[in-house]
Amino acid sequence: MRKIQPEIKQIEKINLNEPEKLFLNNGIPVYSIKSGTQDVVKIDLFFEAGSIRQQKPFVAFSANMLLKEGSSKYTSSVIAELLDYHGAYIETINQKDLAIVSLYSLNKHLEKLLPLLSDIIFSPKYPEKEFDVFIQKQRQEYKVNIEKVKYLAMQKFNQLIFGKNNPYGQIVELNDFDTLKPFDLRNFHKRFYDAANCKIIISGKINDKLFGLLNLNFGNIKVNSKYKIDTVKIDIPSITDRKDIIIKENAMQSAIRIGKILFNKTHPDFMGLTVLNTVLGGYFGSRLMMNIREDKGYTYGIGSGLASLHNSGFFFIASEVGTEVSKDAINEIYIELRKLTEEKIPEDELDLVRNYMLGSFMRSIDGPFALAEKYRSVLEYNLDLKYYSKLIETIKSITSSDLLNLAQKYFIEDTMIELLVGK
Repeated sequence: MRKIQPEIKQIEKINLNEPEKLFLNNGIPVYSIKSGTQDVVKIDLFFEAGSIRQQKPFVAFSANMLLKEGSSKYTSSVIAELLDYHGAYIETINQKDLAIVSLYSLNKHLEKLLPLLSDIIFSPKYPEKEFDVFIQKQRQEYKVNIEKVKYLAMQKFNQLIFGKNNPYGQIVELNDFDTLKPFDLRNFHKRFYDAANCKIIISGKINDKLFGLLNLNFGNIKVNSKYKIDTVKIDIPSITDRKDIIIKENAMQSAIRIGKILFNKTHPDFMGLTVLNTVLGGYFGSRLMMNIREDKGYTYGIGSGLASLHNSGFFFIASEVGTEVSKDAINEIYIELRKLTEEKIPEDELDLVRNYMLGSFMRSIDGPFALAEKYRSVLEYNLDLKYYSKLIETIKSITSSDLLNLAQKYFIEDTMIELLVGK
């Protein structure tokens, strides 16, 4: 039995090996992360087919979610049965910038499942029956969500900071479900789910057969020789009224969102701001949590974050509080922001945050699938895994003076946009 606790040491250096990069016959790049002991692999295919590419609201999300509902060779029921029989799972994710399709499977079933995956992604049918069921379900979910202050705040905040005509500020409204048709999805798919717009990451216990199977099932997908993705134009609105309130008379809680447009992770200040954000609201022991939850008891949870987008980025503070303390909670948020612009962070607090961030990072790369996610999140910005080595060095070396300068540069109260949904 141990009587002396092990010595606590700070993480000195993290070496992440770059994935092996190969190309299928048609030029689709494949990034291979070989790791793990279980005979399981994950195959991620991602496309620049996020919501900023759509001409009508809800098209990108629907096009991605309905991929599994019927293809040129398989009906929705056959797709579900094959996945269930082989103990596999297909996950579809739609973001602002990307559409992602992931297959989780045992190696021994890939020969059966990769033809299915290829047909689902590149030859979907978007059948009328499945489309109608999907839209009806989404419409009902929207009607429920739109009564929630948290959902309203999420929608409205993006629109406030980017502008309603900006691709990043576009929101879904009830009548959008009525105007959406299957041909909208087919047109969107034809435009953006092209082999020239595809990247693949494979992770897990990869055997020697996998690349050949990928080439057999994806390397012969025809590439549109005229394929080209237009650059998304992001016009930053000039904001005159920085505060907005949406009244919900029967609300028991009010949703608070405070923040501003910033930049993405390619900006030189992004890593330093990641540390500053953690101090403010990025973990359970953050200043916002200690003040507004632990001391004042206004909320169960409050946090802040930095969102990185391909063409922009933003900072946000989010919480839901009792309606009777809404104004007080907002005042306390600004007090914490002002403290960061006026006072250096004490060394003991900064050391605690450093240790938390380093430990959290180590947990976030535990396993091949987690590492694949980390790699994708830099690859989409044309970065590599050296990004994380630089992040670790920033966490370890950044000073309280550096953080004070960043706060004075980016956390000024008069530059923030404030949204309250509730009363």
